[in-house]
Amino acid sequence: MSTGRLGLLVTSPRVAPGLLSAAAWSAVSGAGRLLARADDEPLVEALADAGVAVEAVGDLPPAALARLLVDAAGLGSVVWLGSADADPGLSDAVASEVSRLESPPDVELVVGSWDVQGGRLLDVVAAMDRLRSPGGCPWDAEQTHASLAPYLVEEAHEVLEAIDGGDPRALAEELGDVLLQVVFHARVAEDAPEGDAFDVDTVAGLLVEKLVRRHPHVFADGQATTPGEVEQEWERIKALEKAGAGDAYAQDLLHGIPPTLPPALAADKVLARMRRRDLEAQPAVLAELEEARAALAQAEERVRAAVADVAGSAVPTA
Repeated sequence: MSTGRLGLLVTSPRVAPGLLSAAAWSAVSGAGRLLARADDEPLVEALADAGVAVEAVGDLPPAALARLLVDAAGLGSVVWLGSADADPGLSDAVASEVSRLESPPDVELVVGSWDVQGGRLLDVVAAMDRLRSPGGCPWDAEQTHASLAPYLVEEAHEVLEAIDGGDPRALAEELGDVLLQVVFHARVAEDAPEGDAFDVDTVAGLLVEKLVRRHPHVFADGQATTPGEVEQEWERIKALEKAGAGDAYAQDLLHGIPPTLPPALAADKVLARMRRRDLEAQPAVLAELEEARAALAQAEERVRAAVADVAGSAVPTA
């Protein structure tokens, strides 16, 4: 950077601090002075490991820090290494400081790194860890897999409601609530006895392995090219995975379907398995299933109506 310039270097806290853009490294290497809040800032430590000297100025308020930076830039080229908390208020303070000068230094925002897609997931994991750790939330700290189970079911149905409502913003929010349940269960599992414990990386790793294994047409040399062929290949691969259960998966269309799954969804799953395996049921049996599903839908409507009546008639107990 040339004399009379102030560079404000900003980086993503979700990217390793030493992984800077070419523009950032150029600004750092060309600066007359590198300033930062403290020696233990992640970016400062990364630069120190690379043999780059940085001056620590301490924890100054935004106005005082802005004046220090602008005054220093008036004498040469200066780069401020952004702090881990993003230096709240600094940019406004710098703008105010340069506006009072007749010949202010040039101010440049230098982006050192950008968030990668999925970077905010790290924030979710960190927030959940804070809630479950000592000094966090007492309610979160006492939860178990069993106590959280009803919330997972409830949040899944709220996602379905958001889909039916056609509101993308609402859907994004409800999907976040489902994601919370996944991260919550993974964090609870970290506290399990050795041998039973796992973490969110275990969950993510098993998911990636399954996606790769069941999509050979994408990640390997599979030949499926249509949605129907993909479904059949998925069924074949899943059957191989279940080989440890003997012939149960291949012979029993109900194998692996949770007994707590709502009957309507269980019926859809069995019919889908029949379609993928080129099986068919007797017409009379199918007709009986449809009749039972219709009766179930009517019964559910009666229950919902009764629940609404109860909710509408509730009065204080005292």
